[in-house]
Amino acid sequence: MVETPFVVIMAGGIGSRFWPYSRDSYPKQFLDILGTGRSMLQMTYERFVPFTNPDRMMVVTNSKYKSLVMEQLPDLLEENILCEPSKRDTATCIAYASYKIRKKYPEAHVIVTPSDHMILNEISFQAKMQIALETASDANLVTIGIKPNRPDTGYGYIQYIDEPGAKAYKVKTFTEKPNAELAETFLQSGDFVWNSGIFVWKNESIIHAFEKYIPELAEAFEDGEAFWYSPKEQEFILKAYSLVKNLSIDYGVMEKSDAVFVVLGDFTWADLGSWKGLYELQQRDQNNNVVEANALLYDTRNTFVKVNSGKLVVVHGLDNYLINESDNVLLICKLDAENRFREFVGDAKSKGDGFI
Repeated sequence: MVETPFVVIMAGGIGSRFWPYSRDSYPKQFLDILGTGRSMLQMTYERFVPFTNPDRMMVVTNSKYKSLVMEQLPDLLEENILCEPSKRDTATCIAYASYKIRKKYPEAHVIVTPSDHMILNEISFQAKMQIALETASDANLVTIGIKPNRPDTGYGYIQYIDEPGAKAYKVKTFTEKPNAELAETFLQSGDFVWNSGIFVWKNESIIHAFEKYIPELAEAFEDGEAFWYSPKEQEFILKAYSLVKNLSIDYGVMEKSDAVFVVLGDFTWADLGSWKGLYELQQRDQNNNVVEANALLYDTRNTFVKVNSGKLVVVHGLDNYLINESDNVLLICKLDAENRFREFVGDAKSKGDGFI
């Protein structure tokens, strides 16, 4: 039986692919994107309540969002809000949590999750997470894989070795965001799943992996023992973050380790990382449009319109478009132009900070 694990929620992104709805001052994890009355962060927190205790919940976020986290998750201990001084990728975020957890709970199991997932069928999800926790007890690094239903180029893919009757499968390869042709090949092969970005391991296992595969990251954090849970923690973190580079946990560890297993999730899952991802979840009309607006559409299909109902929107002749008005920005672009959003946001910043 696995002891009560820690849950680490990664919530430091700015959600640029959801701009202009997601803003630098109030990014997507704090928004009620699905119209449930709860933010994505709150839904994620509640999803993991059955697995752990409030004092074993951690949120890693940017320092400027600390007050938002405290406001939305009042039961969270302030010492368990880990404030990053600058943006780094997931390896650094996870290292921060891992080395801090080691200070008090060196034998802990840890679940790491993004804050922007939608998951249905909670009972099935909980069952799969229990399998992942048990698999992680043997020093394995475990991820949750989702069976793909389309050749999506926005997700990473995991190839696994099929063993009849197994509850967890040895991972063979990782592939980050393949092109359309390769994604179709993966879909047809049957032994590839989407990488959900949810990880489970023993804390000591991921620290050993950092020491082996990203020694410079381990070196930056291993001297923090005297600073964790103290007034000097942020001073130490500021220095540690200045010493490390952007590196994802997938590229830095998971693709290199020979101890990675995947548990197949048979629940409904979606990564709400972009407008296209949200569109895929919504109910569409006979022309495959999603309309959250007071709108008149003519000869328009495969389009997402989200505009405040106080304004009439008239659309003619569009296919595969996004139309969104949020506060002082009107965005009209291709619905699948996810790879252009960093450019959009960067250029919008040149017009003034008030637009991002």
